[in-house]
Amino acid sequence: MATAPKHTRRKVTRELYAMIDDFIDNQGNKTFNYKQVSHAIGADTPQAQKAVAMRLAEMEFDGELIEVTPGKYKAPNRGNVATGVFIRRSNGKNTVILDGDDEGIFVAERNSMHALNGDKVKVLVAARRKGVEPECKVLEIIEKNDQVFIGALTVERHYGTLSTDSKFLATDIFIPRGKLKGGKTGDKAIVRITDWPDDAKNPHGEVVDILGRNGENNAEMHAILAEFGLPYHYPEQVERAAEKIDAGITPAEIARRVDMRDVTTFTIDPRDAKDFDDALSLRRLPNGNWEAGVHIADVTHYVRPESALDKEAQKRATSVYLVDRVVPMLPEHLSNGICSLRPDEEKLTFSCVFEMDGDANVIKSSICRTVIKSNRRFTYEEAQEIIETGTGDYAEEILELDKLAKILRLRRYENGSVEFDREEVRFDIDENGHPVDVFFKVSKDSNKLIEEFMLLANRTVAQRIGQPKDKKKPKAFVYRVHDKPDDMKLVDLAAIARNFGYKIKTSGTAKEINKSINKMLVDIKGKGEENLLSVLAIRSMAKAVYSTDNIGHYGLGFDYYTHFTSPIRRYPDMMVHRLLEKYLDGGRSVNQPKLEEQCKHSSDMEQLAANAERASIKYKQVEYLADRLGEMYDGVISGVTEWGLYVELNENKCEGLVPIRDLADDYYDFDERNYCLVGRHTKTRYRLGDEVKVQVARANVERKMVDFALIDDKGRPAADDNAGNDVTAKEALGNSDKLKKGPRRAKQQRTRRR
Repeated sequence: MATAPKHTRRKVTRELYAMIDDFIDNQGNKTFNYKQVSHAIGADTPQAQKAVAMRLAEMEFDGELIEVTPGKYKAPNRGNVATGVFIRRSNGKNTVILDGDDEGIFVAERNSMHALNGDKVKVLVAARRKGVEPECKVLEIIEKNDQVFIGALTVERHYGTLSTDSKFLATDIFIPRGKLKGGKTGDKAIVRITDWPDDAKNPHGEVVDILGRNGENNAEMHAILAEFGLPYHYPEQVERAAEKIDAGITPAEIARRVDMRDVTTFTIDPRDAKDFDDALSLRRLPNGNWEAGVHIADVTHYVRPESALDKEAQKRATSVYLVDRVVPMLPEHLSNGICSLRPDEEKLTFSCVFEMDGDANVIKSSICRTVIKSNRRFTYEEAQEIIETGTGDYAEEILELDKLAKILRLRRYENGSVEFDREEVRFDIDENGHPVDVFFKVSKDSNKLIEEFMLLANRTVAQRIGQPKDKKKPKAFVYRVHDKPDDMKLVDLAAIARNFGYKIKTSGTAKEINKSINKMLVDIKGKGEENLLSVLAIRSMAKAVYSTDNIGHYGLGFDYYTHFTSPIRRYPDMMVHRLLEKYLDGGRSVNQPKLEEQCKHSSDMEQLAANAERASIKYKQVEYLADRLGEMYDGVISGVTEWGLYVELNENKCEGLVPIRDLADDYYDFDERNYCLVGRHTKTRYRLGDEVKVQVARANVERKMVDFALIDDKGRPAADDNAGNDVTAKEALGNSDKLKKGPRRAKQQRTRRR
């Protein structure tokens, strides 16, 4: 009689063990013997019953069962029932984050009930046993998390499947023919899981939307937005509501406002900007001082609370800036038309007007609703040319504003503001959205001019509400807050900076600490350690968020700060405008808990938008490098992890991974504290901020992944072939599959297991 294949026997054993576990889980404190278990699970052959008996004996030996009397068993204390959020991972390492806890507890797939990522679940937490990691089993899915998956469709005669690279799902999604929504093989689609039968390997789903052909730019950008739950088009009813808004300004409305149409006013924005939400004005006062006005589009005059427009703006909370497009918070009829402070058009604004002396001291300020008429639209490049040459349209005003801004900026740093000034990556793209070149957005004096006056306005508004003159309790308000750095991260930063000869204070006032960070950031300019220390300094900082609880803004060194200056693209600014109008008219404080909920939502959406922007940049970087396979670049190690080294290229700031499995000259350990990989035998050290030379080895556009090969001083990969001989970069890349075989294979597998 033929013996069953080994893999078949293993499968049968796993299934048997799973059935035994399920039986025991349902027994509570009841006792049972092997015959009862065998009968319950259908083990009706002598061989199967023997296997059951042996399994029960093994479980008793391992402490998983208690033998009450010979042959009679019961489960020990099986643990507690709790609720939490299910975290699904495509690598099978599913966990549940219990309510009130930060640590995840492992859930084997057979114990998951096919819960999806984000589902609210009830679980049985197994009693802890010495030397065994805690586990739990899903008992009930309390609340489903409505989520979608994005991927490529494959359509057969009677059904389709969606293949996704989601980190939350390891299997394809099965889609009945009637739920494909016209999708064809090769389409990029959004799919919602509708069911996952207990006995099915694959979940069942339905197509929500077809984004286009897989790989097409428009489809990929929409896919990025959908991945983060961000909208990629406007509901028709919202567009219609926007179109109905009357852009006219009545004499009665002008009479209610401060008329500043005759004051020299202009906007300074990026070259490709279409929504101009801020303008500056300047005029000399009879006493010799300057009157500088910061004028912000009065969006809330047109978007009324609880309207369809307002509800949509509140839900979105922010405009989303991808590489090749802007997904506006408000329909373009409003953002680029009615509200935009376009030149030679009368516009309604909310303004901060400052009387300043020649040393940029604010003598007095006012916050008021105004009407303006912009005289000129400047790009940053045009304004910069005027600053550098001293000539051009409205040169006197721009030069004076630049002078005042520079004083404000210097004073801000003297008072403890942190100076982070990192280059931003931008792409030149062709008509198909394909990147053809990379350039850097560098902040110059014209950018800093606008920045300083926006900061001044935001600070003034926050202080007006947060620090009332009558010394009464401040009314509920929206603040932009930034907590102090993480103490441990700051200590780590100081320790690493000390190795390079720089001193950072880890105690004292915020002003003292920030001054020491600023000094380091100035001193490292142009040096090899610049990237390392500037990255670590940024990572030590907390994230800025919106809150009604004013803790100040650590990074700026301000006790009071808010966002007032961009209501076209940020909903918190609209909230601030409404609160200002109410409070300046003597209104009572609004409900703080409800306002805090809106703040949290806006903070969450801001983070999602930032993630989407980074994903779009990453996608274009991979597209760009996919055209440059085999090319060599100088770079800097920008990240160190247990799975490899991330390298940022100097020439274009694109980032890719040198997998640890490809560092075949040694077995490398990850030193988390010192941000480096260390070779066990050679003691070779790859550290965050180290300069390296790499070659573009692989580029997977679909997964937004680039692999680099590390190149040695001789222009060859830092690796051996399977015979231990040096190989060229070309040979290494061309024979990457061969290199994984032979003597190196065991080492690679050991590395991966780590």
